[in-house]
Amino acid sequence: MDKKDFFYELPKHLIAQQPIKQRDGSRLMHLNRKTGEIAHKMFREIKDLLKPGDCLVVNDSRVIPARLMSDATEGINPVEMLLHEGVSDGRWTALVKPGKKAREGDILTFGGGRLTAKIEEIIEDGLRVVSFQHEGEFEQILMDIGEMPLPHYIEQKQEDDSRYQTVYAKHDGSVAAPTAGLHFTEELLQEIRDMGVNIATVTLHVGIGTFRPVKEDDITRHHMHSEYCRIEPEVAQLINQTKANGGRVIAIGTTSCRTLESRADGKGGVTAGAGKTDIFIYPGYSFQVLDGLFTNFHLPESTLIMLVSAFASREHVLAAYNAAVKEEYRFFSFGDAMILLD
Repeated sequence: MDKKDFFYELPKHLIAQQPIKQRDGSRLMHLNRKTGEIAHKMFREIKDLLKPGDCLVVNDSRVIPARLMSDATEGINPVEMLLHEGVSDGRWTALVKPGKKAREGDILTFGGGRLTAKIEEIIEDGLRVVSFQHEGEFEQILMDIGEMPLPHYIEQKQEDDSRYQTVYAKHDGSVAAPTAGLHFTEELLQEIRDMGVNIATVTLHVGIGTFRPVKEDDITRHHMHSEYCRIEPEVAQLINQTKANGGRVIAIGTTSCRTLESRADGKGGVTAGAGKTDIFIYPGYSFQVLDGLFTNFHLPESTLIMLVSAFASREHVLAAYNAAVKEEYRFFSFGDAMILLD
């Protein structure tokens, strides 16, 4: 299967640069994943598509200010470092641009010397293993001098970083938001619970793979970066009970979807546990857990549109995306949403 099979034309003005004023004020496209039928709604109408006994699964990972700019010294321009994953106390993997200024043994400083980084090793995919030295708590220094690592297609400065976090974000570790969840408010979540719909929380820390394009023409040769994910025992029990009772398990976002499918038990449910996943879902994949998917509109030829196309067929998804372009939906992280549900 070729990556060009997942291309669609998108006018640049449809790429959302800022979140809308109200989190739950976006538009919502309902795509029947079996028939391909499309309905245009507002996001708050998601309640009309849910039933008592359903279970929404959200990702509670929290975005960290993982983008660091080094101090400029002796006329040398700053170097950008994007933290990827903590590997041990004081040591991280990271992307550094330009890479030629981050050779093994090089020392970089950040925040006027509050943070010092030594490049220990260059590993696969251009990642560096970096060891940090600092006085005070690393997390607080990161909060003080780091920036939210917004995707490259968001070119405008954001006024409120909290809008790039879900209201249920809890566990630090992502370098990009699980953006489908950005639409939900505490009030709407409570209204959904009051309907008899359960909300289960899993964790997947979104890694740098979310910023990287598929370079291989043959998508089966694409390598996914591994990411940490976790399902607690009580959450697994809730999901499995939902399935046993005939309820629907609906993932809020592709990260929740990948977590569920990574922990599938082969019997329609999930197993509790934690670990790394590099699951790559594209057409031909047989879903074991998922009954519905709520997600934003994704980049052409991305692994995310491939995942959505696996759930609802490439033809239905591309037809829906072309309809969204025609109707001038807002696209990508701060854009409108779609739900794929029978």
